[in-house]
Amino acid sequence: MRRVLAATAAAMIAALATPVVAAADTTVPGPPYVAHAEWAKWGDLSSLRVYPTDSARAASTQPGTTAQADQMWAEVLTVSPDADIAGMREQFMCHWHYAELAYPGKESWNLEPWRPEVSWDEMLASHCNPGGTEEPF
Repeated sequence: MRRVLAATAAAMIAALATPVVAAADTTVPGPPYVAHAEWAKWGDLSSLRVYPTDSARAASTQPGTTAQADQMWAEVLTVSPDADIAGMREQFMCHWHYAELAYPGKESWNLEPWRPEVSWDEMLASHCNPGGTEEPF
């Protein structure tokens, strides 16, 4: 009986001494998602440079974060209301779902009002830059 108690006590002590390994943190980082945004021009072409925060970069790489993408788009429109132009949100959503995975740490997510509206497949195939390569400016 003493051996059974000693073995049980030893097992309990060993279990208490074993460090607990926490599950991976799957918490989606919260806002703010926009550090700042600014318009740039090259000739007649305009580009809205959206600079994501570290939270946006981390959140955009996680599945199921459309609500966070919508929050960031709302932040974009708060700092630049004139970005509410056909095709701009689609370019933004492409950057949210694709840019940080394909080009980690890209300084800004550039959205251009002169780009054509295209299907999602075309948007992805063009690396979020339909109608031509990324702007040269």
